[in-house]
Amino acid sequence: MRFVPFELERWQSTWENRVRYNLSESGVHPLSIHELLELAGASPAPLLDVRLGYSQSNGTDLLRGRIAALYDGVAPEQILVTTGSAEANFVVCWRLVEAGDKVAVMLPNYLQTWGLAQNFGAQVRGFTLRAEAAWEPSPDEVRSAIAPGTKLVVVTNPHNPTGHVLSNEMRQAILSRAAEVGAWLLADEVYQGAERDGATTPSFWGSYERVIVVNGLSKAYGLPGLRIGWVVAPPGFSNEAWARHDYTTIGPAGASDHLAAVALEPRVREQVLARTRGILRSNYPVIEQWLKRFGDTFSWRAARAGRSLRVAEPHPVRLRGGAAPLPGSARRDRAGSEARVRRLRCGSSRSRRSGTRSPSVWRSRPSSGAFVRSGAVRPPSRTRWCSSCASNKPRCT
Repeated sequence: MRFVPFELERWQSTWENRVRYNLSESGVHPLSIHELLELAGASPAPLLDVRLGYSQSNGTDLLRGRIAALYDGVAPEQILVTTGSAEANFVVCWRLVEAGDKVAVMLPNYLQTWGLAQNFGAQVRGFTLRAEAAWEPSPDEVRSAIAPGTKLVVVTNPHNPTGHVLSNEMRQAILSRAAEVGAWLLADEVYQGAERDGATTPSFWGSYERVIVVNGLSKAYGLPGLRIGWVVAPPGFSNEAWARHDYTTIGPAGASDHLAAVALEPRVREQVLARTRGILRSNYPVIEQWLKRFGDTFSWRAARAGRSLRVAEPHPVRLRGGAAPLPGSARRDRAGSEARVRRLRCGSSRSRRSGTRSPSVWRSRPSSGAFVRSGAVRPPSRTRWCSSCASNKPRCT
């Protein structure tokens, strides 16, 4: 069987820890364990007492209960805790997609489900978010992509990499078409809670009996190192996804499960998400001012949620100083037909998985930011700005 490689993830994994300025990052500056426990007002002693044995494979009762409480009418038995939301997407696709099935996917996106569906033998069609329509897809294209016989529809809301939140009208159009053809709808909601205006994006959960929601702690929560994701699904489906989870990672790490339960305690969760929104509100004006310095070199639309925005380059731009933007061809879309389209970040000063404290272009004040000379971008000064409290001031001590 033909294998579709996950090119975007491999590109990021290869380079993200080898560059000074990672401009393709997709999550906010991560919390340390110390910072998380400090936010929670919790002692490290319970964490240090966690036994390094096998934890409950579908997630502990405490963690599943806290996740279930985030969704109307959901019982802990409907939650499957996974090793990151990537595994959640994997077990859902494994359960649903068979050779010859039709799958419709919102584009552009992270391309995991795009490749997975093809690797399971499905025919995949996309419906594209369009810049000229404020990142809404065409209703006609939605209907065409979700053709009769479609088994699965995949959406990301809030969307990555545009930062768009679907309008109520478009949400309903997608749901209605999925229901019309009898398709399952997989809603990836990992950026829920990272809205700059503070208005939480409504979940797709409960809007249709065949909705499955995937979420996790990597993006909006700034806790990717915990590798905690989850599936919210009808009870029978959750058990079938769990059966497949038995073949993959078996279960989450006990220490990660413990810290995830700490993060999702209601009071702590609100503080963690407030921190994320503070970082985004603080950093977005910096990146916007930086882009404006280049005149008509770039065009962009303000992101409503998440830490990325789509930037079009009508002319090639070369980056120096060990910078790594996302290649315009890595995300499958049609938005780059007239110009290179990249995702640029506005939420961190470190690479996604490393602890490197190199300053980020986006963390510099406009007065000391990067500038273009002979087609190259030079890094700013080495002044470090505080990423813990999200303020534009020298790093807190």
